[in-house]
This record gives sequence, structure tokens and C-alpha cells, in this order.
Amino acid sequence: MERINAREVYLKAQSLGHKEIRDLESHGLSPYPAVLEEVFPAASHTAGTVLPIVEIPADRIIGTVSAGRTGVFSSSFMPLPDAGSEFASKWIALCEAHLSDTGIHDPIECVEYLGDFYVREGHKRVSVLRYFGAVRIPAKVRRLLPPEKNSPREIAYYEFLDFYRDSHVYDIQFTVPGDYAKLLFALGKKGGEEWSGSETKRFVSVYSRFREAFQSLSAKDRSLSAENALLLFLKVYPYEQLAAMSSPEIKKALAGLWQDIRTSSESEAITVKTAPEEEKKKSVISKLISASPKNLNIALICQGDTEKSPWTRGHVEGMNYLAETLGDSISVKTYFHADTAKEAETLIDAAVSDGAGLVFTATPQLLDVTLKAAVMHPKIRFYNCSACQHFSSVKSYYCRIYEGKFITGMIAGALADNDLVGYIGSYPIMGVPAAVNAFALGARMTNPRVRILLEWSSTEYDCVKKLREKGVKVISNRDIPTPDPQNLNQSYIGIFMIDEAGGLTPIASPVWMWGRLYENIVRAVLTNSTDKNEQAVNYWWGMDLGVIDVALSDFVPEGVRRLAEIFSGKLKNGDFDIFAQKITAQDGSIISDGAVPLSSLEILKMDRLMDAVEGHIPEYGELLPFSRGLVRALGVHRERIPPETES
Repeated sequence: MERINAREVYLKAQSLGHKEIRDLESHGLSPYPAVLEEVFPAASHTAGTVLPIVEIPADRIIGTVSAGRTGVFSSSFMPLPDAGSEFASKWIALCEAHLSDTGIHDPIECVEYLGDFYVREGHKRVSVLRYFGAVRIPAKVRRLLPPEKNSPREIAYYEFLDFYRDSHVYDIQFTVPGDYAKLLFALGKKGGEEWSGSETKRFVSVYSRFREAFQSLSAKDRSLSAENALLLFLKVYPYEQLAAMSSPEIKKALAGLWQDIRTSSESEAITVKTAPEEEKKKSVISKLISASPKNLNIALICQGDTEKSPWTRGHVEGMNYLAETLGDSISVKTYFHADTAKEAETLIDAAVSDGAGLVFTATPQLLDVTLKAAVMHPKIRFYNCSACQHFSSVKSYYCRIYEGKFITGMIAGALADNDLVGYIGSYPIMGVPAAVNAFALGARMTNPRVRILLEWSSTEYDCVKKLREKGVKVISNRDIPTPDPQNLNQSYIGIFMIDEAGGLTPIASPVWMWGRLYENIVRAVLTNSTDKNEQAVNYWWGMDLGVIDVALSDFVPEGVRRLAEIFSGKLKNGDFDIFAQKITAQDGSIISDGAVPLSSLEILKMDRLMDAVEGHIPEYGELLPFSRGLVRALGVHRERIPPETES
């Protein structure tokens, strides 16, 4: 190639560099390569580990070791100096070498820190090669380890070291602990299992195609990560299916999942709606275009059946109420035993084939399967019974059970003559700590000396026995799953009192009114008051909409009954905020200062217990095996859950 042509190449690269500078500055971002000595000041006197010469991903070269070279390159190492400079002459000479039979073969020298590379020697080689689209660049690498493992990013990096030891893949860098384990799980691999050379090459090839498709869609949105998008993508399209896709097919599939990728990457993208939307005012034309369905086929997908699962029985009875209430405008069909992902997929496919236009999946464990179905069938509405999820294709719905717990807490506090009340929590998942605290606040309202002794049915098979041994006579256990008041007479339901002989006296219980909840959602769909695709929406309804109530037995003293009815009425009318008071946590920190109301999302994500509670939120290792799947999906301390190993 003649020198003048290489000079033209330089001018094009320089133009790209200056354009990148302008674009990044307009977005308030640094336009130059990062500097390791600024990112990690101890770099110059940290020995590190020298690795064999390795082909490193070109796009992970993000900076220089020292600040001396940064002003001559844009962030992606495009050149900036004038074409007549000595710098430009050397760049042009390298360009000529690259385009000749000689090529550029000498490895660069760089330092790796937290999975990113900083050039020590060979900056212009990087610039030329990246201009020509080099995917990988040979390098002599010195690896620096972060001195501590305190931050999530540092913990994730040490997990990367284990991943790299087995896979020899540098291309993918997660920043959240546990994500490498999730990737291995999706690939059908185990930690500590060494990859063959062909497996490594295949994954790098597949991920490169995926990342290229991702980058073509994400453009300049730096808030989105190809790594995180891959984990979500693999929930819908298994690895073998992804590997068989062409680049256009990957891009098309990514586009269909794009809004979910965006919302799942934004911690504040969740919208919690505590009331149904009002019917939107529309023009005559828009009403004709988006006409409400005259008859809506509804499917309910359940784990287990009504005989063995009170939870499933509650949802089925809710659907029966819905069918009676809305009559000929809907039809309802229930599908049982979605007990594994494969069984759930089969049942959802059957519901779609049967003409369902609205599908409810009744447990949080079915969320991933529901997401997959929603992406595959974008014209069908999908709802999952869960809370605090980030997907836009699947809406979630749940009840504000903490309101009913507050009322039963008031009753329990009034009846605890020894100032002890037992509380049996279900699972340490979103919304449950709020229910525990609301119960404790109610108990403290009627008995300021009361202590709430907390146990968990997800960690202990006989919590009632354990509480009795501690002298507890009043215990709060699981709630009534259906509106039938006779449920209150069952053993160990709601709050009950235990006499000296071990006899049980039923007192009161929150009641889940699933029929009212389903009615509210379906009416909104029938009137076109909900949008099919928008942000991640979580419907979280309570006593004001009749989806939670409190059943009282005849054993509740008249004065206590009157107090419970008054506050139930206040909650139903929206006249009382349970958490609008100063609430101190067990460690002395403040859960609520009482001055600023807690948002619904703050209540859902509450992960501290108030000082009236004696007990703790169990860690993953304390859970009984049957509890772990649900807690992994919705646990309040998901960031502390160890890597995924369950089948």
C-alpha cells in the first residue's frame, strides 16, 4: 500500500476519534482512555502475576497504565494528533506494516486489573488494530489482584479467576457475585470442570456473535451490559438454541426481548401499582383499533393441585369467583401440576393452543417459564404471582398481606398476658419482613412490652413446638388461603392460643381474597385500561381493594374486636399508614423516621427487622431444601445466596 493511502486511513481514524470525543463529552462521559494509576493507585508498587502470552479481547483494552499517553487517543484508542505530527508518522508506518505481508505480530504489553486491560507498551499498535476491527490482540499480561474482596465487583472478579482457570475465556466480565455460576448453570457446566479447547472456541464464537448483535441494538447506551443481557437471553433461549442461531436470528430474538433487558438492568425500573388503572379516555378511532375483547379466555397455571396445596386451592377458588362474577364475558380453564419447568412449558403451550388470551401463573417459581412464554407469544398477556420483578413482558401481582398482619398483631398483643407472642414466618422473600414488622407494630400498639419471637417454617419443621418450649401462648402462623371462614377452625391457622393441655383456640387470621384480585385485573384488561408492553409493573393490592381481609373468631374479646374493626376500616378507606412512624431496627438503625412515608417499593424490599422482634432473617444455608428455589427467585438477600448448584 502506498504511503498516501495509509495517510488517508489515518485521517479517517482521526476523524472517528474526534467524533467520539464530542459524543462522549456531550453525554458527560470521559472521552479519553482510562488510567490505571488513577483507578488503582497502588498499581506501580504491586508485583502482580505475569501470564503467558495470550490473545486478549480488543474491546476490553480500556486504558493506559500512566496518564502520559491518554491525550493522544480517544476512549476507543482512535488517534487524535495532527496528520503532520511525529505520532501520525509512526501510526501511518504501523498501518502500512499491517496492510503489507509483514503485518503486526509483536505482542503488546499491558496490565490487567478487574478484567480490563491497560496498555504499557504498544499503544499505537492497539490503535491501528482496533481501527481495522481486530477482535483479539496478542499481549504479554501482568495481572494485578485487588487487595481486598469487599465490594461486589471485587468478589465477582475473584469468581472470574476461577471461571477463567477452567474456561480460558476472558471475553465475559460480570460485576455481580454469583453471575458466573448462573452462566455455568445455563451452559450445563459445573464450577471446577475444565473446558476443552473446542468448548472454549465455541463459546467465544457464540458470545462474539451475541455481543455483536447486542451492540448493534444498544448503540451508545452504556447502561446496558452484554453480559447481563446474555443471562436473561439464556432464560428464554437455551445455549444450544443460541449456538444454532445465525447473527440475524440472534438480533431478531434480542429485539423481542429488548424491553425486558432494559428494565432488568435498571434497579429503579419497577413500578408498583397499588390500585387498578382508571379506564383511559380514547378517541373513537383508537377504540376501534384497540377494541376490548368481547370474550376473554383465561388460563390459570398451578403447581400441585387443590388437594395437596392450600395455595393452589386459594387461586382456583379465586378463579371460580371470577367466573361467577364476570359470567359470559370470560371463560376460565385451570391447568395443574406445573411442577417442573418442562411440565410448566407444556401446560402453557396447551393453554395457548386452547386459545388463552390471558395467562396467570400462580407461583413465583414459574416466573422464568412465564417470561419465556411471554416473549414467544407477544400478543398474549402474561401475569405471574410474585413481587418486585423487573420484566416488562410479564406483569406480577401480589397482596399487601402486611396490612392484615398489622390487625392480627394488635389482637395478639392484647391477648399476650406474658408479653410473649410467637410469629412463624414463611419464607425470607420480598414483602415478608414488612409483614413481620407490621405485625410487631400492631402488637406494640396494644402492648408496649410485647416481644415477638420469630421462627421460620422454611428452616424448622415444628416451629410451634419450639415456641411453646419458650413459654409462648399466642402464635401467628400461616394465613387463611381462601375466603371460607371455616378455615379459621383448622389447626395452626392465623393467630391462635395454646392452653396448658396443648389445646388450640382460633383467634383471627388475614385472608387472601384472590377472586377480588383476579376480578380487578381482568376488568382492567376487558376495558383496555392496561398497557400490554410498558415498564416492569407489579400490582400490589391490599385491604382498600378487598383483596386482603381479616377473619375474627368468636373468641376475640369485644373491646379488642372493636379496635380491630376500627383499624381495618381505616386501612380499607386508605386513612392509615402503618409505617408512618419512627421504626428502629434491631441494630439501632432507622427503618422509618416517620417524617417521610415509605414508598411501596421500599416496603416490598424491606430487609431489616424492628427492635420488638427477636430472631433474624435466615440465610440461604439455613433453609430447608424445599424453600430454596423460591428464596433464590425472590429472597430479600439474594446477593448473599451462594452460586447456583441445584438442578
